Amino acid sequence: MALSISAAVLMGIIVFVLIKGGNVRVGSALACTLFGFTLAATGLAPAINSGLASFAGLISSF
Repeated sequence: MALSISAAVLMGIIVFVLIKGGNVRVGSALACTLFGFTLAATGLAPAINSGLASFAGLISSF
């Protein structure tokens, strides 16, 4: 039986392990970048963009 896992979930796990281990190097940066690109292709992209826009508006009001 084949196990199917989303690329976004896989990259999220990799990023979590790399950050938890304290290893932030070229490989970590690449994994974070790939995670961002795969996350942008999911259904969460509009909610993330809206949250970031709200946060930017909050920061710019200070």
